[in-house]
Amino acid sequence: MKLEGPAVRLTVMVGETDQWHHRPLYHEIVRRAREDGLAGATVLRGIEGYGASSRIHTARILSLSEDLPVAVIVVDTEERVRAFLPRLDELVTEGLVVLDPVEVIRYTGRGADDS
Repeated sequence: MKLEGPAVRLTVMVGETDQWHHRPLYHEIVRRAREDGLAGATVLRGIEGYGASSRIHTARILSLSEDLPVAVIVVDTEERVRAFLPRLDELVTEGLVVLDPVEVIRYTGRGADDS
């Protein structure tokens, strides 16, 4: 797949302990993005944050949170990302979903014989 130039970044902010059928929600989002053929997805675990509830979640040792913020980031063409949004509707009942315009400079994968 070639991806270069104007694109869209989809960021889904959820909690680390959010579940979908007894599995991490972020895992299901990544699985569905791959299933739909999107260019790629990355999950980043935050060390501190808060959302609509205004409750601070932190990794600081004195307040061991078990529900740290997690960001799932997907970049692809606007058309492909927008077509994926309805699949998120049933998954993300709490959290934040945003789209940002981006410019892809380079998108390459490893060759079949690279390690």
